[in-house]
Amino acid sequence: MPSASEISEQVAHESDRRRRLSVPAFAAGFLYLLSGIIISSTLSGAPTVGLLEGLESALSGVASPAVSPRAAEVRFISHHALPLVAGSVLAGIAIGVLTLVLLLLIDATRFRRPESWSAARPLVLFGGVAVALVSIGHQVLSAILTHRFVGGHDFSNHAVDLALTKGTANVISDYLDLLAGLALAAGMIATMVGAMRVGLLTRWVGVLGIFTGVLIFLPIGGATLEVVPAFWLVAMGLLYAERWPNGDPPAWTSGEARPWPTRADQRAAAQAGEGGALAVAGADVAPAPAQPVSGGSSRKRRRKRGARG
Repeated sequence: MPSASEISEQVAHESDRRRRLSVPAFAAGFLYLLSGIIISSTLSGAPTVGLLEGLESALSGVASPAVSPRAAEVRFISHHALPLVAGSVLAGIAIGVLTLVLLLLIDATRFRRPESWSAARPLVLFGGVAVALVSIGHQVLSAILTHRFVGGHDFSNHAVDLALTKGTANVISDYLDLLAGLALAAGMIATMVGAMRVGLLTRWVGVLGIFTGVLIFLPIGGATLEVVPAFWLVAMGLLYAERWPNGDPPAWTSGEARPWPTRADQRAAAQAGEGGALAVAGADVAPAPAQPVSGGSSRKRRRKRGARG
């Protein structure tokens, strides 16, 4: 068990780190949401190939047309490379700040519960840095490959596939993105569980953080659900700024694990409280002790003696 001086020093160190990360975390939430808006709004104008357009060459008896129906899509991405790269840079910055937020949570959790999963820190560190770099690198690579397509002479389906999805560079980027996202999601979920267990996070913030890790690994729902990681970062900014609506969770200021009571604990406490209240109420309405009757009988005996006299 750490001594009182070690706990005091740890709490002061955590408080300093929290203050320094509060504004970046708050800003990262808006940057992440802004990046999603920029990328989704840019890609929303990209030309699409319908079913009939895709089958037109095959129906005409041309197996491999000289100009692919998707060539216009590649040109569009090339012409809009700047906003796509800018959006990925904003997302990379937000992921970098998210990594720092998680590292502070991991260190605070392990101080209060040393048996917490030790692999969470390297997973978050590797996954966070890799996701940030790969997201930027993928858009830069896409800008280079689509620019080569537009400036070249081959506009076939094979050239389109090399510019968008296939090719060594694209395959390596996809695998790195998969591994990095998996590492970050696993580390973030473990961090949320550990932080809730020692009482550093409220339950709804921890569950929202778990959902954020899943969305970073599997970006389901498009730009609509990107508000979830953004909101979680803003919430962590408020917590780190010590501006939480109901005050800091006690585990932060005590330097010790203060687990949140489970539903069973809450029910038991409520039942115990009801039992105590009933006992107190019963004591308040308890009947007064009965008066002794010996005095009345002695007075009757004295009256009888007086009558005899």
